[in-house]
Amino acid sequence: MRRLLRLLKILSVVLRQGLDELVLSSFHRPWLRRLSRVLTVGRPQTRPRGERLRLALESLGPIFVKFGQVLSTRRDLLPPDIADELAKLQDKVPPFDSATAVAIIERSFGKPIDSLFASFDRTPVASASIAQVHFATLPQRQGGADVAVKVLRPGMHKIIEEDLALMHTMAALIDRLWSEGRRLKPREVVAEFDKYLHDELDLVREAANGAQLRRNMASLELLLIPEMHWDLCRSDVIVMQRMEGVPIGRIDTLRSAGVDFKQLAKAGVEIFFTQVFRDGFFHADMHPGNIMVSLKPETFGRYIALDFGIVGTLSDFDKDYLAQNFIAFFRRDYKRVAELHVESGWVPADARIDELEAAVRSVCEPQFARPLKDISLGQVLMRLFQVSRRFKVEIQPQLVLLQKTLLNVEGLGRQLDPELDLWTTAQPFLERWMKSQVGWPAFRDKLRNESTRYAQYLPEIPRLLHQALQAHDKRDDPLLRELLQEQRRTNQLLQTLMAFVVGFIVAVLLIGAIDGRWLHALFF
Repeated sequence: MRRLLRLLKILSVVLRQGLDELVLSSFHRPWLRRLSRVLTVGRPQTRPRGERLRLALESLGPIFVKFGQVLSTRRDLLPPDIADELAKLQDKVPPFDSATAVAIIERSFGKPIDSLFASFDRTPVASASIAQVHFATLPQRQGGADVAVKVLRPGMHKIIEEDLALMHTMAALIDRLWSEGRRLKPREVVAEFDKYLHDELDLVREAANGAQLRRNMASLELLLIPEMHWDLCRSDVIVMQRMEGVPIGRIDTLRSAGVDFKQLAKAGVEIFFTQVFRDGFFHADMHPGNIMVSLKPETFGRYIALDFGIVGTLSDFDKDYLAQNFIAFFRRDYKRVAELHVESGWVPADARIDELEAAVRSVCEPQFARPLKDISLGQVLMRLFQVSRRFKVEIQPQLVLLQKTLLNVEGLGRQLDPELDLWTTAQPFLERWMKSQVGWPAFRDKLRNESTRYAQYLPEIPRLLHQALQAHDKRDDPLLRELLQEQRRTNQLLQTLMAFVVGFIVAVLLIGAIDGRWLHALFF
């Protein structure tokens, strides 16, 4: 009954905003198009379609709002007017009752709130679709630190499962009935959203993401990330260090405090490219609501990142592919960009390189005709995704997250410093990173990382070769029998040689660790 009522509410919102006309008129079944004309009689719509869709999602509640936010990042699938409108969606959700928050915390830890915290502010300081945050102070026996307590909204699992079930059903219908369904991939988009949402429901996972980012960024001294109190972290409650700062959107407050906006904008670019290309692990929800700036004397002007429910990860292959693409863009080597798309396997092997090169050139060349400060790297990436439709490019989910984050970073940077040249700022970093991936330094690092594995595998080579030759010996091949006999005679010698090689590698690494100058002299 509850699901039926929810479905009826969805239908009423769809009819009120005229979304039925938008959808039915796009179906390839003639009777559905005729039905759309009948249903829309007496319901004229004056608002643009993107605005109507945004208002409908806001009416349906926080889960649909979050779905619209995720959908807005899929500019490779959506028309620009709809994507731009969905990007305006914000989590403006009223807080839930403080008594309920206290009950969730006490149930999660099996203790009364007064024994967990010396003080607990029952008025939440932030409220979003998934959780809300309260400030508290730990008891003196635990250091008496000021902390932030994030509490999952009650009943979220049940609500989400019901709404997701309806979304999966609607996606299947759209896929079957809409002519654009195959290209828009509604089932895949909903499945992607399903994964993101379930990841956000596990607050321990969010805490682990934050801890990883904190560890990765510790040496950069540009970004502050709260420390997690692991003994007070559960799937529905996490406790972290309280961060003090000014929200990034308060430009006037930051300016009056003397924050250097140009340096802040450059730091944001460096943080982003460091997370992406050095670490392959990046904060993928960097909208202004999740970013503050510290005004404390010891950390003045540093970014503060919050909310780690959505992170992106990149493999070594992804990082190399992206870096080569960016550098090819900088050099206007459009043929190389086309070749990289084919080499990655994201474009069918039978695609014509010259046609793809021409399409990429049509996107990039007009950008280079403008002043560098007016070029948007995020917009170029978005246009490339759109152009890629005709070449049947399979857009990878991790790259969609990357595009969303890049657009956020670029927009934030230009808000802080309108003269920011993202291309010029990023190019030296990318070129340094590419150089670190080739040559002796890269070889040395890979040798060090793989030395333990070499020590395990190298002594086994004679035995494995012996077993392989024994298997072939059954064929009564004189040449193989002779080779097997020779292998048996030299087996001991080969094992001795392998042991010597492994010992030499380990000795070199040990000496290098003790005296780096000796290792540098040996290899350079």
